[in-house]
Amino acid sequence: MKKRHLTSMQIIALGFAFIILIGTMLLMLPISRNPGVSLAFHDALFTSTSAVCVTGLAVVDTADTYSVFGRTVIVLLIQTGGLGITTIGLGFITMAGKKIRMRDRVLLREALNYPSMMGLQSLIKWVLLTTFIVEAIGAFLSFFVFIQDYPFWSAIGISIFHSVSAFNNAGFDVMGGFNGLTGYVDNVPLNLITTGLIIVGGLGFFVIGDIIKNHNMRKWSLHTNVVVLMTVILVVGGMLLFKITDSGISWLVAFSTSVFTRTAGFSTYNIGDFSEAGLFVMMVLMFIGGAPGSTAGGIKVTSIFTVFRAILAYPTGKSVTAFKRRIPSATVHTAFTVFVIALTIVFTNTFLLSIFEPDIPISKLLYESFSAYATVGLSTGITPELSVPAKLCVTATMYMGRLGSLTIVSLFTRKHSELTELPEAQLPIG
Repeated sequence: MKKRHLTSMQIIALGFAFIILIGTMLLMLPISRNPGVSLAFHDALFTSTSAVCVTGLAVVDTADTYSVFGRTVIVLLIQTGGLGITTIGLGFITMAGKKIRMRDRVLLREALNYPSMMGLQSLIKWVLLTTFIVEAIGAFLSFFVFIQDYPFWSAIGISIFHSVSAFNNAGFDVMGGFNGLTGYVDNVPLNLITTGLIIVGGLGFFVIGDIIKNHNMRKWSLHTNVVVLMTVILVVGGMLLFKITDSGISWLVAFSTSVFTRTAGFSTYNIGDFSEAGLFVMMVLMFIGGAPGSTAGGIKVTSIFTVFRAILAYPTGKSVTAFKRRIPSATVHTAFTVFVIALTIVFTNTFLLSIFEPDIPISKLLYESFSAYATVGLSTGITPELSVPAKLCVTATMYMGRLGSLTIVSLFTRKHSELTELPEAQLPIG
């Protein structure tokens, strides 16, 4: 009997599940909670999943529930989830001066969505170094904001937590009372620091490296051009749309919300106070997300860009192109696959939530589903009120969102070669 090995995608999925389980066990320890606070297992599981999947949805308030030890566990889960267990594990191997095995190289390439097998060890060093430098700068700058409201050591802890959470597009905060960053709605420095960390994290390590290496935009790769263009369009477009749908908010809130909504999950303005149109804009931004190879979630800006380019090219019968380059047909098919699978998961979760929570409006349940799958973490306030079955549905959706559509499909399929070509048959469409 032929021995079957786990595929790289299955190993990655199991790795995330293992870290989630370890995180749950650690959060269940008495030392992880504030004195007198109780915590159900399913709530610890929800928190651990939300942290590892860099989502930010919370059924219990982080500051009010978890001790310093518990918050440290959460921030480590966020860091592990943002970079990926494969990147961190192989990073230690690289720093120890050991070579990475071929199977580990394949695993890393799949985890980071890297197009080549070349230069992976240098890539690991670059990813870890970039993460450390950006988060350190973010924590340093944030400290000067938080020191005005908190004691010295508390300000240091909050700054580190906030910087790691923002760069990894996680959306967790330790302000207490489920208030998020609403106390800093008009604080320009903190808004700019936070949005800056989110944007850098959402661009991805490949794009950051390409921009640093090639100062001339003409030398940028197609990937970098698409990511930068889509980031500008979504941030600016989102800001303008929020001012149209909710004219009462300031330009700072509109800008910050446009950035936060992409995948970060922070909020300086109560989400429940936005109009239905504003919430719809958020769902679109959440669904799109950030860039491949980044800490962000969603179906990725490259996917939605490819889908739209393909739709525009279809009536003309021409190839799908961008920036004077042709996008391969396989890439177009992949983009549409990602798009459809993501929508299917979101709608399925919404349907299940509507069964378990019949008294909650479908629009709020849909918003929760988009937020969970896109690993954003924003909520209209219904998360703590969800029943246990509903929480488990959201937990599963966050996990699937972190893995991504293609990984989910590949978990149950294996590549094989067809020895015979099947005959074609016409199928009417539309």
